[in-house]
Amino acid sequence: MSDGRLYDGFLPGRYPLDAYGNGGFRFGDMSHRGSLLALPSGIRAWPVGSVAELTDEALDPIFAEADAIDLLLLGTGADIAAIPAGFRTRFREAGIGLDVMQTGAAARTYNILLAENRKVGAALIAVP
Repeated sequence: MSDGRLYDGFLPGRYPLDAYGNGGFRFGDMSHRGSLLALPSGIRAWPVGSVAELTDEALDPIFAEADAIDLLLLGTGADIAAIPAGFRTRFREAGIGLDVMQTGAAARTYNILLAENRKVGAALIAVP
């Protein structure tokens, strides 16, 4: 996409993340500015710019695919940030493992687990 945005905010399919930084990501021969959810159904724009902006509604797409996700990698930006206990409980109750790390580490780990065909998802806050 020449405009650098996801079509309708969603790209179906599973794609490795080719690059991150400068406020966005590259994957599937396209680029996107802003945060991303990489889920088994596809990659979608994610309207979360910081851990402080996490809401139940922002996490709903992840839980909608809970049966297809064993582990969610949560990239919290340039720094690791604490995740509220209520969110951790929601993941545990849904049977989804949660691993919180810097966005760069989450993107690299996602690519490795995706290549191993694991049931993984990633919620990645864009790094400036």
